[in-house]
Amino acid sequence: MASSCSRKPSICRVFLVFLFLAYRCDAFYLPGSYMNVYSSEDPIFAKVNSLTSIETELPFNYYTLPYCKPPGGVKKSAENLGELLMGDQIDNSPYRFRMNVNETVYLCTTEPLSEVQVKLLKQRTRDLYQVNMILDNLPAMRFTEQNGIKIQWTGFPVGYTPSNSEDDYIINHLKFTVLVHEYEGTGVEIIGTGEEGMGVISQAEQKKASGYEIVGFQVTPCSVKYDPETMKKYDMLQNITHVDCPKELEKSQIIREKEQVSFTYEVQFVKSDIRWPSRWDAYLRMEGSKVHWFSILNSLMVIFFLAGIVFVIFLRTVRRDLTRYEELDKESQAQMNEELSGWKLVVGDVFREPECSKLLCVMVGDGVQILGMAVVTVVCTAFGFMSPASRGMLLTGMIILYLFLGIIAGYVGVRAWRTIKGTSEGWRSVSWSVACFFPGIVFVILTVLNFILWSSKSSGAIPISLYFELLALWFCISVPLTLLGGFFATRAAEIQFPVRTNQIPREIPSRKYPSWLLILGAGTLPFGTLFIELFFILSSIWLGRFYYVFGFLLIVLSLLVIVCAEVSVVLTYMHLCVEDWRWWWKAFFASGSVALYVFLYSIHYLVFELQSLSGPVSAILYLGYSLIMATAIMLSTGTIGFLTSFYFVHYLFSSVKID
Repeated sequence: MASSCSRKPSICRVFLVFLFLAYRCDAFYLPGSYMNVYSSEDPIFAKVNSLTSIETELPFNYYTLPYCKPPGGVKKSAENLGELLMGDQIDNSPYRFRMNVNETVYLCTTEPLSEVQVKLLKQRTRDLYQVNMILDNLPAMRFTEQNGIKIQWTGFPVGYTPSNSEDDYIINHLKFTVLVHEYEGTGVEIIGTGEEGMGVISQAEQKKASGYEIVGFQVTPCSVKYDPETMKKYDMLQNITHVDCPKELEKSQIIREKEQVSFTYEVQFVKSDIRWPSRWDAYLRMEGSKVHWFSILNSLMVIFFLAGIVFVIFLRTVRRDLTRYEELDKESQAQMNEELSGWKLVVGDVFREPECSKLLCVMVGDGVQILGMAVVTVVCTAFGFMSPASRGMLLTGMIILYLFLGIIAGYVGVRAWRTIKGTSEGWRSVSWSVACFFPGIVFVILTVLNFILWSSKSSGAIPISLYFELLALWFCISVPLTLLGGFFATRAAEIQFPVRTNQIPREIPSRKYPSWLLILGAGTLPFGTLFIELFFILSSIWLGRFYYVFGFLLIVLSLLVIVCAEVSVVLTYMHLCVEDWRWWWKAFFASGSVALYVFLYSIHYLVFELQSLSGPVSAILYLGYSLIMATAIMLSTGTIGFLTSFYFVHYLFSSVKID
């Protein structure tokens, strides 16, 4: 053993280090964010995110309003790609807490409010803008009561307008409650990833690890009128006497020109039994969850039942046709072809090149890319690899996945082109089109929406630098990978059609009803599998709620794939039975038509659920993002239907004996 180690010292060292680490590690933990442990009186600084409103959906920077700024100046936190695209702008703040120290603190007194500042404060108050504060990566949570029901919110309002008054009042005093859990180091080595990056609490930091961890962050806002001359005598972060929130409007701070506003806060630390891994449970708790779960389960049962019936009927019908056809000899088959109508008569036309075949191949390639991104993302979130504590990571992960899945998109698009055309000529053009089709649509829509955000001076506008970064990612990663995938497709084995195509197209019999009605009707079944989840997803995006039932989303996505495949195959078979051999595009839109219902449902949600949404700018933003979502759904679901129908038709006519 010693001689072996002397011959390969590097391998032995690595092995010994591995054994040492394995011995030292008692546990491994991947929570989604790094756990901070504080000792008593350790300073903790809160951060502030963009101001948001469910009425306008236009985020604005926190310091666009006359709030107190930190002594060292405003410093932006490092933000990932997803945070920038979502309009998050996280800055430092003057709010300083000391672990386990209950105190009331003075911040600052503003200069007399100008006309512009008063107008802006009133507008933000009337538009129901919320201040989003973060402590140890936890958003501030607020509780209110309406009709005896306790409602949970994240953030607190800029101000409020009493029902019996036309004046507006600013929130200038905050009562914070910080829930802490006493943590004692047990020799556990902890590895975490999140906004702090990757970190390890090792045995060497045992003393530091023993302390308190923050497991809750609650706020109660109120408005207090102070004497500005008295308050100016205090220094920033100096302790003051306890402040009670007044109930009388006369003792509240009105928003008025020439008024000076003093900002204060108090903090109380409360010990809690909540452990650090469970601290997000309070944010993910959803009212009416029983109704939510029952509705989803009921929908799944109905869809499974209908899909099962369709699948059984379909199998029996096709199997009977094939059995009868194959039991006949060649002369009888020829006689049967002359006497009978149906899919057997379109043998010479079923694989005829469709109209706009290049566009079809491009859309199928993009659909595979979007579908792959959606499946991997939902699987990762369902198994807990993407935590809500890691802001923007979901969107960042989706973009990275989409970029690297370009190689599959190029492969599928060019492979479909070779199959339809029978040659690889023009594959570069197809690959370029695949790389630019859907991203180009998104780019155009985002550019129009970005001009609207720029004109509104919203922090949600994408910076020019980020535009160039996205373009660089697009052309330096996605486009080359798509071209590489297309090149691989030219070297792959050809997919041979089982039957020959006649030179003269067969005439298609006329029908009483147009086929597009059947295609539109087919989209209702896939829509039935996802419209309940769609409601909760839209609520999480536009009403600021957390969406957390990714396990059910994975089930719904799997069910959607199955239903789209079945609906498209059945519709393709129905068209072939009436001697309509133009099945290519119809197979795509049979399942892709669900996107139309998604977009119509989005409009319904805008009219009936987002009634507070004000102004044409907000409506245009909503419809623009909904259009992007509907386009992605059309491409992905249409691709499922097309590929399934293609392999079904290929298998169907491969099973028939043709001279």
